[in-house]
Amino acid sequence: MTIDVRDVTFEGEGRELQGRLALPAGPGPRPAVIVIHEIFGLTDPIREVAERLAAEGYAALAVDLFAGGRRAVCMARAMAGLLFDPLEHRGIRDLRRALAWLAERPEVDGERLGAIGFCMGGSFAIAWAAGDERLKVIAPFYAQNPRPLEAVERLCPVVGSYPERDFTAPMGRRLEAALDRSGIEHDIVVYPGARHSFFDPTRPRTHHPEAARDAWQRTLAFFGRRLAEPPAPGNGP
Repeated sequence: MTIDVRDVTFEGEGRELQGRLALPAGPGPRPAVIVIHEIFGLTDPIREVAERLAAEGYAALAVDLFAGGRRAVCMARAMAGLLFDPLEHRGIRDLRRALAWLAERPEVDGERLGAIGFCMGGSFAIAWAAGDERLKVIAPFYAQNPRPLEAVERLCPVVGSYPERDFTAPMGRRLEAALDRSGIEHDIVVYPGARHSFFDPTRPRTHHPEAARDAWQRTLAFFGRRLAEPPAPGNGP
């Protein structure tokens, strides 16, 4: 599928945010996904995730949460948010603004919205979804859980991917158990032999091609079920 890729700016909390917007060719409106980067910022592999989603028919916005600031300061602020205010820090507020900006675009169906995030971004996705009913599905990769864990009782459906040889593996299992208890639809897999950043092909020491391929296929299948266009009245159940 042909896609349109452009760099965009929009208003964050007291500052201008930037991102990479990838749109499928052809008429919309389309389901849309926010892509949330790791602690390293909006890197080329994260931009590529947005482009891969667009090639599958999604409008995708990879948000640069570190735009307009010194990287070290932004990284420290992000980590502080995860530790001390996991459900309501500036990163989550910026993601809400990004979703509002994306949902208002004419190419986007504002009722079919999701998010995917990696490491820090996956942690943000879980915490964000606990308080934002606009999100219909999230896909955290090697993410940490918010505190208190009971916050995940408010989540939308989750497709999560975790590496067994990583500190996040127990968190993925705890998330799965909590979602089981709450009756929330989920697909959580901990990949044997995989390490942190297994999805990133630019990191040969940790990249795990088989786990990355399976995680992507599971994510697309799960997103497809949750963000599919509802049948027109009279055309289905």
